[in-house]
Amino acid sequence: MKVLVAVKRVADANVKVRAKADGTGADLNNVKMAINPFCEIAVEEAVRLKEAGTATEVIAVSIGEKSCQEQIRTALALGADRGIQVEVEGDVEPLAVAKLLKAIVDKEQPDLVILGKQSIDNDNNQTGQMLAALANMSQGTFASEIVPADGSVNVTREIDGGLQTLTLQLPAIVTTDLRLNEPRYASLPNIMKAKRKPLDVFAAADLGVDTAPRITTVKVEPPAERAAGIKVESVAELVDKLKNEAKVI
Repeated sequence: MKVLVAVKRVADANVKVRAKADGTGADLNNVKMAINPFCEIAVEEAVRLKEAGTATEVIAVSIGEKSCQEQIRTALALGADRGIQVEVEGDVEPLAVAKLLKAIVDKEQPDLVILGKQSIDNDNNQTGQMLAALANMSQGTFASEIVPADGSVNVTREIDGGLQTLTLQLPAIVTTDLRLNEPRYASLPNIMKAKRKPLDVFAAADLGVDTAPRITTVKVEPPAERAAGIKVESVAELVDKLKNEAKVI
């Protein structure tokens, strides 16, 4: 089984991101960047499938500027076999990302594609579903468990009512949820080995995909700051404030 994993370069989840003064976007100057946490879970799951003997090859693909090769190398250090970068300038909308991934899927013909359910920068939660529609592949979103079978994969997904298990015929697309696994740390020897693993670079134009934006960002601004909390002396005072001031009871 060949597994394709998509990874995205985002601001580190532990960094407080600020909006630019002119409101045109997030200020990422001198901000630590990392693999999107959901994408990291996807890489971990693909590597586990390889370690179990189910997957024969794991390919990490990222779409973005040359700097995203850092995240591809991180995926290689975590256990992926080779990397692919689709070089694109600036931010790319989910539909364009899905079209570019579709072109890579057509080239590589993977049996399973694993993506994070969403990125923590834009929180769109769209790429996996769009890719499934474009590639005409079965999909299982918000996966909390993936169990390969003969010619299929069983995906347990988290829904509002609890858990739902789907059997997807391969090839298939799965998007990962937080509870799927706990990603490992890359060891120093594996980081060194990752530098020698192959990494192919394609231009979006080579894949015949138009990445021109279709959405205009009007304004980006930070959320309003929360008012400071207060201390109360008794339960009675707490109830009185919840009832008469906060009006929540």
